[in-house]
Amino acid sequence: MIDDVAPKQVWETLMSNPDAVMCDVRTVAEWNFVGMPDLSQAGKHVVPVQWQVFPTMQPNPQFLDQLQEAGIGPDHHVYFLCRTGGRSMAAAKAAQAAGFKHVYNIKDGFEGPQDQRGHRGHVAGWKHDGLPWAQK
Repeated sequence: MIDDVAPKQVWETLMSNPDAVMCDVRTVAEWNFVGMPDLSQAGKHVVPVQWQVFPTMQPNPQFLDQLQEAGIGPDHHVYFLCRTGGRSMAAAKAAQAAGFKHVYNIKDGFEGPQDQRGHRGHVAGWKHDGLPWAQK
C-alpha cells in the first residue's frame, strides 16, 4: 500500500529529512507552462521524470532507469507528484514494485481537483496550500 501524504507534511519532511526527495512525474509541458515546486528553501531540487511522455501520453519506458540516473535509489524516501495524484500513485507503485522501499504519493498533487468553475489550484494540492513554487 502507498500512503497519500498531504503536501504540507511532504514539505516538512523535505525540510528535515536528507533522504527525502520529490519526483515530479508530470510532463515537460506541465513543468514549463504550469510551474514546479520550488524546493530551494530545503536545499533541494525537484527531480523531473515523466511518467507519461508528452504529447502522446504513452508510458515512459525509461521511467525507472531515469529515476536511478537522477540519483534516486531504493533507500531514498521518494515523494511522487503529478497534477492531481493519479499518475504519481501509478509511478509510486511501479517504483515500489522495482524495490524502492519508501515511496509516497503526494495527495491532490500540484494543482488538486477542479473547483466549481473548472479551475485547479483553488481546492487542494501543493499550490493551494501556499507551498513554494515557480513558473518558467
